[in-house]
Amino acid sequence: MSVRVDRVVTSGTFSLDGGTWDVDNNVWVIGDEEECVVIDAAHDAKAIVEAVAGRRVLAVLLTHAHDDHIGAAGDLGAATGAPSYLHPDDRMLWDRVHAFAPDHELADGDVFDVGGVRLQTLHTPGHAPGACCFYSEELEAVFTGDTLFQGGPGATGRSFSDFPTIVESIRGKVLTLPAATVVHTGHGNDTTVGAEAPDLAAWIARGH
Repeated sequence: MSVRVDRVVTSGTFSLDGGTWDVDNNVWVIGDEEECVVIDAAHDAKAIVEAVAGRRVLAVLLTHAHDDHIGAAGDLGAATGAPSYLHPDDRMLWDRVHAFAPDHELADGDVFDVGGVRLQTLHTPGHAPGACCFYSEELEAVFTGDTLFQGGPGATGRSFSDFPTIVESIRGKVLTLPAATVVHTGHGNDTTVGAEAPDLAAWIARGH
């Protein structure tokens, strides 16, 4: 298979509810030598464009609309000509950052083809109302944004987030994937579905 997955780590800040934190974000570029898609537009459009390396960008898929994941969306779209996709339930978060609209709405089940593989959209609310993951059976990988990390679910202590909702999303949409599926996260290290299943049970028992 000629498709590869490249990770770009960009750095900046995340702001919500009156607080600001320094963060490093994972941006994922999936494709072959001719075309690719980008997952998340975090902080630094120039670094992402360098990873694209002249390929045609079919889409910029946004896992959710916290500012650290969408801040570079305008510059990235201008540089690549690629349309942005966001679930409409996160539009109120998007509008806090940008005066323009995302190009398209995401819906659960939407499929994106790139380089002979498919990425299926999984709507996984909880960290944010419009949070989505992107699953590729061919790559045996799921790109979870801030829904699932190594060690458990994403944070739910801020506005528009909910712990029972994220647990149900992970149970119903992510842990149903094959155990060997690699979890490419929005921050930090990769993990697998099989590695996270028992950790999630412990988080539920503690009530987060």
